[in-house]
Amino acid sequence: MLLEGKVAIVTGGGRGIGRAIARRFTTEGATVMVAARTEAELRAVVSEITASGGKAAYVTADLAQEADCAHIVSAARERFGPIDILVNNGGDYGPVKPIEEVATAEWDHVIAVHLRAAFLLTRAVLPEMYARGSGSILNISSLSAKSAFPWGASYAAAKAGLLGLTRTAAAEGARRGVRVNAICPGPVTETKMSKDLGATLAKRLGIGEKEQLDGFLQSILQGRGQTADEIAAAATFLASDQASAIVGQSLNVDGGAAYF
Repeated sequence: MLLEGKVAIVTGGGRGIGRAIARRFTTEGATVMVAARTEAELRAVVSEITASGGKAAYVTADLAQEADCAHIVSAARERFGPIDILVNNGGDYGPVKPIEEVATAEWDHVIAVHLRAAFLLTRAVLPEMYARGSGSILNISSLSAKSAFPWGASYAAAKAGLLGLTRTAAAEGARRGVRVNAICPGPVTETKMSKDLGATLAKRLGIGEKEQLDGFLQSILQGRGQTADEIAAAATFLASDQASAIVGQSLNVDGGAAYF
């Protein structure tokens, strides 16, 4: 198994991409601490994993709160031991508005849950990874970090910031045994965030939700959205020793939408 004996933290693990990553990691032998705000969703994920013979636990946390970020790491260490893998996945899309209509508080919240939380969690796990001489950190960025879409400035800025954090952390950690990489998913149409975003965009554009989605998917080479399991497969590879020479990269898992 690719992740046998590894201890992983997955934020935003209650649903969507985070849930898929947590499930895939445990099937590959990892023990996973999932974190999110909604306890019922976390409980369901852990129940699914344990029912399949995997090992997982959960901690409720608001990534916008610095103390909660610290608690995620301490709870994982206390329950399972040293952290081998950190997946910074949690967050929400935030305001679907033109820049001039975005409130400062809205902007700050999106930056906090995506970018600041990833910084805080990375800062918390790096010392033990450096001391051990091994570790893998994976930041879930987005196609929005590389392409131009209207009405999502805070989300795009946060996800682009994650790529900067990825490269800098990789530069600092590469010769100390820590690999840091990112994934840029395209539209994972099965997730709640994607569905909510599509509905909001359709309303703003004055068209039907299906028309909005179909139009967007036609801009992708494969002509379809991605699945959470496809993102999870890429995450598992990047977190494993099979990706031992991949450092500081952002992998597009987007069906052919961006090329850098």
